[in-house]
Amino acid sequence: MQKIRNIAIIAHVDHGKTTLVDKMLLAGKLFREGQAEPDQFLDNNDLERERGITILAKNVSINYKDCKINIIDTPGHADFGGEVERVLNMADGCLLLVDAFEGPMPQTRFVLQKAIQLGLKPIVVINKVDKPNCRPSEVQEMVFDLMFSLDATEEQLDFPTIYGSAKQGWMSEDWQKPTEDIYALLDAIIKYIPEPKVLEGTPQMLITSLDFSKYVGRIAVGRVHRGELREGQDVMLCKRDGSMVKSKIKELDIFEGLGRTKVDSVKSGDICAVIGIDGFEIGETIADINEPEPLPTIAIDEPTMSMLFTINNSPFFGKDGKFVTSRHIFERLQKELDKNLALRVVPTDSADSWLVYGRGVLHLSVLIETMRREGYELQVGQPQVIIKEIDGVKCEPVEQLTINLPEESSSRIIDMVTKRKGEMTMMESKNDRMHLEFNIPSRGIIGLNNAVLTASAGEAIMAHRFLEYQPWKGDIERRNNGSIIAMEAGTAFAYALNNLQSRGRFFISPQEDVYAGQVVGEHTKEGDLVVNVTKSKKLTNMRASGSDDKVSLAPPIVFSLEDALEYIKADEYVEITPNYMRMRKIILDETERKRQGR
Repeated sequence: MQKIRNIAIIAHVDHGKTTLVDKMLLAGKLFREGQAEPDQFLDNNDLERERGITILAKNVSINYKDCKINIIDTPGHADFGGEVERVLNMADGCLLLVDAFEGPMPQTRFVLQKAIQLGLKPIVVINKVDKPNCRPSEVQEMVFDLMFSLDATEEQLDFPTIYGSAKQGWMSEDWQKPTEDIYALLDAIIKYIPEPKVLEGTPQMLITSLDFSKYVGRIAVGRVHRGELREGQDVMLCKRDGSMVKSKIKELDIFEGLGRTKVDSVKSGDICAVIGIDGFEIGETIADINEPEPLPTIAIDEPTMSMLFTINNSPFFGKDGKFVTSRHIFERLQKELDKNLALRVVPTDSADSWLVYGRGVLHLSVLIETMRREGYELQVGQPQVIIKEIDGVKCEPVEQLTINLPEESSSRIIDMVTKRKGEMTMMESKNDRMHLEFNIPSRGIIGLNNAVLTASAGEAIMAHRFLEYQPWKGDIERRNNGSIIAMEAGTAFAYALNNLQSRGRFFISPQEDVYAGQVVGEHTKEGDLVVNVTKSKKLTNMRASGSDDKVSLAPPIVFSLEDALEYIKADEYVEITPNYMRMRKIILDETERKRQGR
């Protein structure tokens, strides 16, 4: 029996998790001599690479000192908590990665809390000790305090600490004595992480994630909890609703290096992929055909935000995308539900629109961005928080918000957060920077990121995580400025934009096509303004000095998808196609809007 260690790597966004996995793959000698070194090997979809964050949890394994180490890379962002909760079930221990300057951040706390509740043994890795202003000893104490506050057991609090720099490729037990390699970390994994217990008896496996292949369909991935699974074996699939379905295993694969290897049987404790089982969902159990015993299903935190998804019905529909009908969009959302546990899709009164529930704006915007890249056209409404009634009281989700920023801009930002019903819980200064913590309703966070970055000249670092439901905090003022709306369809001209510059800031460039009802800019005052941006200069044979000077326009404001979703008002949609993103009024016709507004 080969020795196995199952380990999950958890950390806050940007603390070096994926870089560390790259170095572990190198140490496991998974690349041929002379082959290019991996760079963020596990962040292999375009979205993850562009944003520099991990979205999907992934499995790889390395062999070190005749021991197989299964590594599970988890997302650091609380919006992808659905991914984290289910993959931690496969691990026996976790590597908690912390930045040697920033220390534990709110999202670290979120993932660590899940790991400690599952009883995983942590190894703390303090990364980036090559930074000039790092403070490894203080950070180690902060991690201890954090674990203590999360009710860790005596055994979990007695954690080993490894220091190093994943980027430079070294790890050591003493941060002042750099080494040449990361073997100190791999030795610590073998020494401190317990071997999975081998449980004899009838087979049981909890499905914790899934893979898809166009040749064999859906593949169940999970850890064999008890007994042994064999190729060709008849098994029972225990569904969430208590029903049982007979099935047969066609093929078994285990994770070897970066790929999968076919095997005849898998024993308790190892992570494997099962091919041939139909109609399963994540959280269900593969069990013995004669004596099926289901394992407890995975509990997932509830969604906190919803958005209206609808078909694209703007005048420009179908010009850009391949999939534009309601059938296409509905089938795509159903497919996403198979693997995205924290998502819910609820039909509305209209056949062309659905309410999609998720963990936050980022969670939903990643889904929209993925659909857009696959060739879908759709429109989405303003994000709304989910309101619950608890004991007859109207309650809303409240989040813990941390902002790290330069001291000189702190007063402006505190004022901004308190206007949005945020309550400050902590404030401390560290070397010219302030560390602020607030409890703030989720509604108050929508659109806050841009305002904070503007007020701090781009220096602030903001992170937030869901805390609990609390009684409704009252109205929060959102964007006061009105929108500038195009009056008619056509091409925008620099001449027209130049004459309107005093009225506000524009989101479009000259020569861009617009339609009536499209939001083309932000008004300097309250209330919407309808303008004609398609007016061209009339040609005359009069010549006057200075009348033909070059037009100088301020550059248009370019929104990212999250910014646009946070920016729009309740009567506006964001229209998303593979190559364009536009904002528009839900009712395009101006007279119809006025009639509705009465």
